[in-house]
Amino acid sequence: MYGDLCLKTYLCILKHEKYKKRMIEEVIRIETKDLVDIYGVNNENIQLLRKAFPKVKLIDRGNELRVLGDEANMEEFTTFFSRLERHYTKYNKLTYSDILLLLENGEKLEAGTEEPLGDDVILHGREGRVIRARTPNQLRLTKSIYVNDMVFAVGPAGTGKTYTAIALAVRALKNREVKRLILTRPAVEAGERLGFLPGDLKDKLDPYLLPLYDALGDMIPAKRLHSLMEEGTIQIAPLAYMRGRTLDRAFVILDEAQNTSLGQLKMFLTRMGCDAKFIVTGDATQIDLPDKRSSGLVRGIEIVKNIRGISIIEFDRDDIVRHPLVTKIVDAFEEYEQKDELRDEGGKHELRKKGEKREERDKNDKIE
Repeated sequence: MYGDLCLKTYLCILKHEKYKKRMIEEVIRIETKDLVDIYGVNNENIQLLRKAFPKVKLIDRGNELRVLGDEANMEEFTTFFSRLERHYTKYNKLTYSDILLLLENGEKLEAGTEEPLGDDVILHGREGRVIRARTPNQLRLTKSIYVNDMVFAVGPAGTGKTYTAIALAVRALKNREVKRLILTRPAVEAGERLGFLPGDLKDKLDPYLLPLYDALGDMIPAKRLHSLMEEGTIQIAPLAYMRGRTLDRAFVILDEAQNTSLGQLKMFLTRMGCDAKFIVTGDATQIDLPDKRSSGLVRGIEIVKNIRGISIIEFDRDDIVRHPLVTKIVDAFEEYEQKDELRDEGGKHELRKKGEKREERDKNDKIE
């Protein structure tokens, strides 16, 4: 499981004539493919632990760390190693400096981290980076997913809808609330024809899914992300691949939902299985479908908005967390589109007036 050291410990009592005390051997099984994360470069973390606990013998054998010592020393070591496990699970890192700090101030530090964090903190990403809800609506999304199994997050570009949703999904996976994390989006070209793309099916689809990879890369170390994807714990797939599936114990995100038809949206929403969480994100102003009227997002929300257990969160320009220019660009485009609509309405009005005049002339001609 993501961010985990699985401490499967085996105890055996060793009888030895040299020792009057009972000697205990424990086997700590470390379930991570990148052992450097735990052992350190050139096993420097293990060397530090040997110096810190000289009365305990440490033997590293791949994914197994064998520990030998008497009962008192073993208890001291395993207590400390559990502290290392909690640190690694929370911060996704365990450096030489981290171990030194925990050796010197472990109890104080851990007592500090047990205090409630702010509601805005979602999780710690790569290298301990704090990922938090940065706007009121991001915070609403963070709280809403606790009490609702399905949430729609809609609004303009740059408001952090997708990023926040993925952070919540990674946290749920890390906390073992779900077994799988599934990210999907419709494979629709954004206003241009890409033509033939080389490679196998994954190579052809990856360009459409790149924003999802980018967000995950901020939260999970690259090697661990690769292994989680290989084993199917994290899945990224186009929307068409969702048909026929039942998604139990999964956290599922549909991104760019404005590019789905109403039928596709219904197909996706009805994939929900037991103990699942769904987040749907989209921006109704950025529809890339050939016929913008065929987008199912706004109509879909209207259909399900009164169902208990479904929450609708509308992001706005105040939630934009990208470069300050993005807010100004969004405002400028909205102003232009409003003027364009007025021009269109004016043009339609003129056409109606001309049509009415033509009908009146035709009527008069018939009377004459």
